[in-house]
Amino acid sequence: MSRTLPTRQAEELNKSIIAYLYSSNLPNSAAALREEVGLGEDVFDAATAKKYETLLEKKWTSIVRLQKKIMDLESRNASLQSELDNATPTSLSKRNQDPTSWLPRLPSRHTLESHRDTINCLAFHPRFSSIASGSDDCTIKIWDWELGELEQTIKGHTRAVLGLDYGGPRGAPLLASCSSDLSIKLWDPADQYKNIRTLSGHDHSVSAVRFIPSGTGGSQSGNLLVSASGDKTLRIWDTTTGYCLKALKGHTGWVRDVCPSLDGGWLLSTAADHTARLWDISIPTPENKVVMIGHENVVRCCAFAPPAAYPHLAELAGLKKPPPASSTAEFMATGSRDKTIRLWDSRGTCIKTLVGHDNWVTSIIFHPGGKYILSSADDKTIRCWDLTQDAKCVKVLNEAHSHFVTCMRWAPGVPKEVNGGGSQDQGAEGDDSAKKSSSADVTPETIRCVIATGSVDQTLKVFAN
Repeated sequence: MSRTLPTRQAEELNKSIIAYLYSSNLPNSAAALREEVGLGEDVFDAATAKKYETLLEKKWTSIVRLQKKIMDLESRNASLQSELDNATPTSLSKRNQDPTSWLPRLPSRHTLESHRDTINCLAFHPRFSSIASGSDDCTIKIWDWELGELEQTIKGHTRAVLGLDYGGPRGAPLLASCSSDLSIKLWDPADQYKNIRTLSGHDHSVSAVRFIPSGTGGSQSGNLLVSASGDKTLRIWDTTTGYCLKALKGHTGWVRDVCPSLDGGWLLSTAADHTARLWDISIPTPENKVVMIGHENVVRCCAFAPPAAYPHLAELAGLKKPPPASSTAEFMATGSRDKTIRLWDSRGTCIKTLVGHDNWVTSIIFHPGGKYILSSADDKTIRCWDLTQDAKCVKVLNEAHSHFVTCMRWAPGVPKEVNGGGSQDQGAEGDDSAKKSSSADVTPETIRCVIATGSVDQTLKVFAN
């Protein structure tokens, strides 16, 4: 067998091994090796043994670190190569100009720091450049995402803030928050985020809260709110009175997330019972219409597909033509601790499973343009999946955060009146138009190319064009 190491390096390796064996209390093995390689007392004395005692371990750990760096670089190189392979000259030239093809890229525009513990949730103001973040430090912080500045810190919850959402009636949005302290709180942005109401009724941590858009969901005023809890229920609230109107029961484990459809007629929920459920809330007595079974662990997050995604998802589902854009609960996505994302149709059939994350999936969002799904996970990455390419992962933002990525939100669309030169403060009519433009008639002009993410590393990052 030919030698790989030069004589001097081989001698140093032998000395390191012998010193390691002595330090590991294996004198017989050390003595046998010394005899075989011919290292006598004149060459390998006590001082030499001391010198080489920790050398082998140091070199071993440094090799492991270097190997990890090489693997990370190879992975990053592969993702960049994949992005290049899947791009055409036309798409590359248009990507920075066309909002429907925009995807986040490193580095982020802003990295915002002020929280003292894990950031669990985010919410964008529907009209202004404000974003709210909730944390294990029991506070809510309001930031200006355009300037990258902290505007206000809100205190009121006594335990971790787990969910946030902006919404409400007639162009006067409220901020809703939910917490491990079992409560839901409503805050008024127009009055220095004063706490105007506290909703109580859940018997366990409240893990998610969302405003239900006005439409067919039993209200035309936009004053309904839905919450998900560890008590295995969903609750629908009237934000005007603070009363719980309905309690939806069906899940057999902690309900982790809930998402309303664009018209307010449906709810999608996920839970620790490994299922997702589709609820019809457009009728007087809400019903659980579909149970989606397939995930092998806690289902952490969910999202309804926008109508803009229907043509691509219909092809994945094997349909000859996409469903009408007026139908708002045709396709949906769920993310799980089993490290996968699943795409479902309205019958509860899994039409595609997306595999690629190396840890728990924590958040999923559909691109407003309908072409992509974005996901974040405890593997510290953001992944972009192209629905026009069989939902293939076409971009990976490695090390998007230095720790687990816990949440991700896309900024709401720009009302068309704003683009036409109208005032940003449109009142009730402006807010209604924002809701409409964010649903079936999304155009490149209405898409804001802004994404925010939160993390266990206590930072909020803003990715923007």
